[in-house]
Amino acid sequence: MATKAATGRKRMTQSEVFNHFAEKTGMKRGQVKEFFDELYNLASSEVKSNGEFVLPCFCKLFKSERKSLECSNPATGETIQIPAKTTLKFRVGKGMKDSVLPKK
Repeated sequence: MATKAATGRKRMTQSEVFNHFAEKTGMKRGQVKEFFDELYNLASSEVKSNGEFVLPCFCKLFKSERKSLECSNPATGETIQIPAKTTLKFRVGKGMKDSVLPKK
């Protein structure tokens, strides 16, 4: 993962992202924020109802069921049960991988 020291730059802030899209699209900054809010609402409702949400070439958000596990406590050696649960996962799309990562 690229860090600030490795790239010499810090990551963009939320405000910088909104400003970038406002400049590129000609939309007002408030409209860009509304767009991102609506994208968030759409993604969360789709994952809740269908179990996944896909932004083509960019990413996929999806629910994943994690099985229960039987592990041992490293400090005491006692066997403990970790219950099953539902998690949210993010998978980078092929288009994004191909554009960011160098070809082998």
